Amino acid sequence: MDSTVSLLFRYSKQDIVRAMRLHYSSRLRLRFDITVTALSAAMGFYFWQATNSRFWGITSLGVSGIFALVLIAAFTIIPPLSFRRNPKYRDDYELTFSPDGIHFRTAHIDSQLQWNLYSRAFIDSHSFVLYSGDDYFTVIPKRVFESGEQLRAFELLLSQKVQKIVKKGRETR
Repeated sequence: MDSTVSLLFRYSKQDIVRAMRLHYSSRLRLRFDITVTALSAAMGFYFWQATNSRFWGITSLGVSGIFALVLIAAFTIIPPLSFRRNPKYRDDYELTFSPDGIHFRTAHIDSQLQWNLYSRAFIDSHSFVLYSGDDYFTVIPKRVFESGEQLRAFELLLSQKVQKIVKKGRETR
């Protein structure tokens, strides 16, 4: 199997929206945040009604509202807005992955990158999200692979070159 994988693609809005949602779900503690939101709302209603303490009721409802707004923004507003506002997502991407590194080319970039630039990767059913920092990532949509063989060759390279890989919530190493 050839260990070089060449891809030519342009991002779709859905590619970026899905990747950003994956990113936010990995950064936020979703179950905890939803629980805090619900409990704060319940406490707010309780304080408002049962104890007649308007201050604590309003405060709890405010905390609940802030958590809800952050979650709504992170998963529904920010991802499509980010795609629309960032012109780099409209470029054609030409990426070549090999054991020696990554050749990254767009209309504005022509660079040879080392694999150690990427410290971790998240993989879901739609894409590979390769992180070069806490909030900087490269999205490789699975739809851009020409064949299952090419996809497997990329997965093998990724497993050899990136130290931490998480598959849809499960760490593989």
